[in-house]
Amino acid sequence: MFDQRAFLSLYIASRIHVDKLYSMYYLSSNLRVLLVVSTLLLTTDEVNCHWWSFAQRNDVEALGAELITLCDIMKGLSRNQKALCKRYYSHMTYVRKGAMTGINECQSQFKSHRWNCSTVEDSTVFGKVLEIGSKEVAFAYAIASAGVVHEVARACKTDAFPMCGCSANERPEGLDRDWEWGGCGDNTKYAYGFAKEFVDAIERDNLSPKRSKDRARKAMNLHNNEAGRMVVVRGTKPSCRCNGLSGSCSMKTCWSQVPDFKKVGKTLRENHAKAFEMKRNTKGHLRPRRPRKGSPTSTDLIYIEASPDYCRPNPRTGVPGTTGRECDKDSTDPNGCGLLCCGRGFESRKVEVVEKCRCKFQWCCRVRCEKCKRTVVKHICL
Repeated sequence: MFDQRAFLSLYIASRIHVDKLYSMYYLSSNLRVLLVVSTLLLTTDEVNCHWWSFAQRNDVEALGAELITLCDIMKGLSRNQKALCKRYYSHMTYVRKGAMTGINECQSQFKSHRWNCSTVEDSTVFGKVLEIGSKEVAFAYAIASAGVVHEVARACKTDAFPMCGCSANERPEGLDRDWEWGGCGDNTKYAYGFAKEFVDAIERDNLSPKRSKDRARKAMNLHNNEAGRMVVVRGTKPSCRCNGLSGSCSMKTCWSQVPDFKKVGKTLRENHAKAFEMKRNTKGHLRPRRPRKGSPTSTDLIYIEASPDYCRPNPRTGVPGTTGRECDKDSTDPNGCGLLCCGRGFESRKVEVVEKCRCKFQWCCRVRCEKCKRTVVKHICL
């Protein structure tokens, strides 16, 4: 019988080359595990990985208990995160969903900007741009951390994730006395605690960075992780539902509910626009560069380095530039050709698009549409 743990231990001890997996495959009856392992090993040379690379994996939910074994070599996890992965392997599905939720919302919030939260095909997810302590990177850390809290809080009340259960929040002040409190609410208390332990573990692993710049970056990351979590926690409000015969609403039941994640993204996007620039002392401690603005709160974003030039491609910083991006020639917003194209100009192209048209309702209960072609003009940055 094929021993998964022995196989993985053998790899870790002797660094078996990936192409040897294919010969081992013929000796094994457990094809599924070998395919999973080979997928993981193909990326062993990548550096600067990040936990939110979970978003790029589509096999986490299927692995189940096997994930305990694979946590040790899964890319993107720090030493403590690997230990937490094994201890809380049932949570990893929601870590993945949280990372996906955060990345998708990041791209939605910045889709019309020079930096559009673009991703790359490696386990850094965002590429070399992560190495710069900019306010865009601050947003990325915050939105990913927020995504984990959001997904775990909602999962707690489901049968698929019974280890934390419904929220035990106290009845909020000001709630109508005739309304019943105690429906099955989103468990932000548990979700916050888990997300803080897991997401911050990568920073805790680096106990005492030698350079003051690295100590400052650690403090920046921890603050922005917390900002994302707190936006979800503070945005959680009572949600109520009427109960009674024939919709009479004779009784109203209320519970805690996390905000729609679009609202979380919007709040963090606003905080990005007014993010606090910080400067470090020789010990790496941070303080506001402009004290008159005050000090950042627990939901404010902070950054320690100026943003790179997002206009032109730069392999050193990992910036793809805006050439080839579609713009709006009549807009003065960030998606306008004047701003998005960085003064380089744009070209207009006629493009044929296929759309649904002449839709008709058919009894019962379908809508049938035809496909129509039409020519539109798109403006593309040079």
